[in-house]
Amino acid sequence: MMALPFFIGAGTVYLALKDRKGAAVALTIAGLLLLVVLYRLHATDTLDLSL
Repeated sequence: MMALPFFIGAGTVYLALKDRKGAAVALTIAGLLLLVVLYRLHATDTLDLSL
């Protein structure tokens, strides 16, 4: 699940190098939104600590 932002980033670089800048910008925005969603899911998990 956490590998998705890296794959999206690699896809963004690939699209930018192929002169598809509009698609690269759209994929960048999608990647940033995915990061926000993953952060919200991760940051709101409860910690199961056994002390």
